[in-house]
Amino acid sequence: MRIAALVPGDRLQAGLTRQVYEGVKMTQEVMREGVMTEADTCREFVTPKLVEAGWSEVPYSIGEQRTFTDGRIIVAGGKVRRGKQKRADYLLYYRRDLPLAVVEAKEVGLPAETGVQQAREYAEILGLKFAYATNGHRIIEIDYTTGTEREVERYATPGELFARLTAAIHLPETSAPYLLEPFNLVSGKVPRYYQRIAIQQVTEAILLGQERILATLATGTGKTCVAFQVCWKLWSSRWNRTGEYRRPKILFLADRNILVDDPMAKMFAPFGDARHKIAGGDVRQSRDMYFGIYQALTTASEDVFRQYRPDFFDLIIIDECHRGSSRNDSSWRAVLDYFQPAVQFGMTATPLREESRDTYEYFGNPVYTYSLRQGIEDGFLAPYRVHRVITTVDAAGWRPSKDELDRYGRPVPDEEYQTKDFERVIALRARTRAMAKHLSDFLKGTDRFAKTIIFCVDQEHAAEMRQELINLNSDLVKQYPNYVCRVTADEGAIGLTHLAHFQDVDKPTPVILTTSQLLTTGVDAEMVKNVVLARVVGSRSEFKQIVGRGTRLKVEYGKEYFNIIDFTGTATSHFADPDFDGEPARIEEVKVDDDGEVVETTLEEEPGAVEAEGESVVESETRETGVGEILGDPPAEPRKFYIDGGAVEVIGHLVYDLDTDGKKLQVVSYTEYSSRAVRTLFPTRDALKSAWSNPDTRAEVLRELTERGISFEELTASSNQPDADPFDLLCHLAWNTPLLTRRQRAEQARRQTQDLFAQYGDTAREVLSLLLDQYIERGIVQFNALSELMKVKPFDRYGSPSEIATSHFGGVKGMKDAVSRLQTALYQ
Repeated sequence: MRIAALVPGDRLQAGLTRQVYEGVKMTQEVMREGVMTEADTCREFVTPKLVEAGWSEVPYSIGEQRTFTDGRIIVAGGKVRRGKQKRADYLLYYRRDLPLAVVEAKEVGLPAETGVQQAREYAEILGLKFAYATNGHRIIEIDYTTGTEREVERYATPGELFARLTAAIHLPETSAPYLLEPFNLVSGKVPRYYQRIAIQQVTEAILLGQERILATLATGTGKTCVAFQVCWKLWSSRWNRTGEYRRPKILFLADRNILVDDPMAKMFAPFGDARHKIAGGDVRQSRDMYFGIYQALTTASEDVFRQYRPDFFDLIIIDECHRGSSRNDSSWRAVLDYFQPAVQFGMTATPLREESRDTYEYFGNPVYTYSLRQGIEDGFLAPYRVHRVITTVDAAGWRPSKDELDRYGRPVPDEEYQTKDFERVIALRARTRAMAKHLSDFLKGTDRFAKTIIFCVDQEHAAEMRQELINLNSDLVKQYPNYVCRVTADEGAIGLTHLAHFQDVDKPTPVILTTSQLLTTGVDAEMVKNVVLARVVGSRSEFKQIVGRGTRLKVEYGKEYFNIIDFTGTATSHFADPDFDGEPARIEEVKVDDDGEVVETTLEEEPGAVEAEGESVVESETRETGVGEILGDPPAEPRKFYIDGGAVEVIGHLVYDLDTDGKKLQVVSYTEYSSRAVRTLFPTRDALKSAWSNPDTRAEVLRELTERGISFEELTASSNQPDADPFDLLCHLAWNTPLLTRRQRAEQARRQTQDLFAQYGDTAREVLSLLLDQYIERGIVQFNALSELMKVKPFDRYGSPSEIATSHFGGVKGMKDAVSRLQTALYQ
């Protein structure tokens, strides 16, 4: 019966509701076209209804298939690939830079509720207050402003949604133009989704009269971009505190020149002549966008900032605000207190809840937070792989022999020394040599020009490590004298030069830096691929800062992830802490000269930080003559014992990767990891067998396993079973079942499919037999590209794939059925 016969025009006019009519019309489409895909549903039903609601009319717009993450970087099998990107079916824009809602579409035939969870997830990630789930016919609206979820007959119009949004946040109608001011995209850099959220949240807070605002974004995620776009929106729309028709006066404030000079010259360049840096007492009041460091505003002779009225600035942006501006006893606090009428917007990667530095107490809770963990998950930051390297003395401890004397003839106390004591109480040169050799071998096996930072116990240890590495890499040092350098805070201009060259992505050397406490603040070494821990780092804040040195991506230069090579157990200990989220933080005292240049950085250990027994280690107590040199004579009062003899070896190298949630480290004792992942996806062997045997579902199995970082190349190598089928490898690992070779499975399939072979003529049987031979040689994956396989030898002698199907299997469907039965037989 034709469905059209059920809906004659007179009946429709007599009272058939539009909803019923649309439902019947949908059924007609399904019956006419067969099962509609999601794309068909969007084209035939969703898009027309969005157009009908007015979303296609300028200045509104409909964004279809909008990808908003890059996909997490996954390292597996020695290869790097991207995970699945997050992509919204539709984003509904009130303005170019202001999306209001997300629409998740499912194909006709599925319940509209199927898309609700994903619609909610994407709305929450994107910071949207409205979401829709639809199957083309039914529409479910999720409204976060009211907390309701309901079925509706149509999509809300742009005006309706914007009115709901502004009412929910209590935004005055007169403030809307400031919020709607577009971004400046002259640089060609479109803000990422989390930057857009931060910009919007900060702008809304300003428009709603919030006086102190905090935004927390992890290192490398673009805080400066957020600051620039907020300033541009307010400046272009002529927002100011007093409501006058004028551009605002804005101050960008930091504690060192590099943090203001670079943004002023680059990111804030579109402000042109409106920019001015307050330096050398040069006080101008005719500009709009001011930049300054605290030191230039509060000189020894006068407080320059007092030459401006307290209400001169409308907005003050404080970069790295955790580093002193919020401290009650900070001299810098006087600047913020003086300009109290201005809105104060603090940016940081590391808000700290410390009694002396309570960033939250001063600024309030962040209006938006984007952590390093989320940055890694989204694929905007580099993930890390942890290598736990264990030496003989770190595993079992070290004890001196009877009456053993150290380098300087002093008797070594007869005690058991552990990792925390090495290089603090007892210096084992053989241990340093073993570390250096293992690291050199690691670089030789990976990339000898991968930028590497080694964090040593003190400057003396850093010098010894440098010397060992030079000797182990003399072939490269001969060609590149600065291949290995020591950089410490006491080395002045020489160390800063080495550091600058290390940071330069276009300079090949130095490759390896040895240090104890490298100047971490403002050190953006984008190409760091190896962070090496040769000392115990007890402070969580310091450890987070160390991890942050490697997180910047530089894909165009081959930097997609980095290694943490841990000789002390520090990394695995900190990562095991449930409160650790990978977001770098550090408490530090920074001494800066009158010109805003760093002259000294001192780390303040957190309570519970590891120190040497008896006294804390003070780096400056070590006397040195220059970069990498070690004094031949002992210091006047040696503070540790030196053992030059003995033998130390590396006895263990465990590799850890982040799990699929990016929250915990998994030992890539590869077989164990794969075993857990397989059992999570398939509780029983029969469940895996059912999914694997079916050619249609096997692709999904492969995808899910790959998403969890399981590489069959690694599995084959680790099990030393190159002839085993992937299915058998998985079953062996998960349930310890016997391994079969592909040849054994093929012969078993031949016996079980005699009735299948008997249905066909000689040529068809030869083709099926050849497919089994190809399986033995190449594995099951060959069936995924059957048409391509059959174009080459030995199949090409039977004709093209279509000719083989038509002549010997009764058509394409017949051949597919035969091959499908063959694959199923392989796993019976």
